[in-house]
Amino acid sequence: MSNSFEPFTPANGAGGGRRSQEWSWQESDRSWNDTQAQDPWAQQPPVQQQQPVYEQPQAWSTGYQQQYQQPYQEPYQQPYQQQSYTPPPMEAAPPRAESRSKGGKLKVAGVGLVAVLVAVSGWQLLRMERVLEASEDLTEAVGTSQQRTEELEKKLTSVFDSESVAEGVLPSVFRVRAGEFTGTAFSVGQSDGRTSLFTNYHVVEETFEGGERQVALERGNTRINATIVKVDPEKDLALLRANREIAPLEVASGDVKPGQQVMAVGAPLGLEDSVSTGVISAFRDTEDGPTIQFDAPINPGNSGGPVVNAEKQVVGIATAKARDAEGIGLAIPIEVACETLGACGNG
Repeated sequence: MSNSFEPFTPANGAGGGRRSQEWSWQESDRSWNDTQAQDPWAQQPPVQQQQPVYEQPQAWSTGYQQQYQQPYQEPYQQPYQQQSYTPPPMEAAPPRAESRSKGGKLKVAGVGLVAVLVAVSGWQLLRMERVLEASEDLTEAVGTSQQRTEELEKKLTSVFDSESVAEGVLPSVFRVRAGEFTGTAFSVGQSDGRTSLFTNYHVVEETFEGGERQVALERGNTRINATIVKVDPEKDLALLRANREIAPLEVASGDVKPGQQVMAVGAPLGLEDSVSTGVISAFRDTEDGPTIQFDAPINPGNSGGPVVNAEKQVVGIATAKARDAEGIGLAIPIEVACETLGACGNG
């Protein structure tokens, strides 16, 4: 660390044809009956089509036969020759007409049924088309709504809720007492009933160099003993372990960006559960390695404390501030600490 900074402590159909045939039979019968009614001789029709022979008395047979023969031939023989005897119609004919009539009716009914089915199918297709159109409209509306929701979520996440962030982070942050020095430590992982915590090396340097490994974690009336298990003096990092479970803070992924709102949590001047807010000023590469510059106020005792974002994720570990200046604090990126000490997310 350069001399201009001072260290601090961790932070998806029809049928009509058959009807006419039926009527032809009736007309034929009627013609025959009419002829019988008009011709008196038709009451006794001859058995054979031959001229009947009559026997009459001689006194009047010659004259009468001449008078009788002539009218007999003309009024009777002529109509009789014109009439053609037709045998009675077969009994099966009317049923055939009725059967075909029924067949025609069935055809008509079948055509009607087909027409109804076609109409129903067309109506169903129309409904399906309307349903599909409505579904497309709904899908488009849902997509638009999701897009608006995402935009709203981004706007909401951009609002820094200091109270909520502090409430979620403070239970995992402790004041560290190492000999005569005080700083800050925070939980990054737990396993088998043990918890791993990060802090700055310069917070525990005197104790570690003196051969001691025990430090105390304090928060309110709670006091927990912890052990120094690993250090990296060059990167100003130290790993502590406590035989007690402490809820770990989540580690942020990705690079920080200037203007991003953050909160520094720690025990400045020994005052535990203290928070201050600010923004990321810059991300710099210095002679001591990658460094996050932020403007949230920090003081001696903040060293080793977490610098967290709006999602309550640790982005860095507060380690120093500029001398004779305000609003210039420095933090070690949390990725560097996880790679160096290898304890993030587990015990």
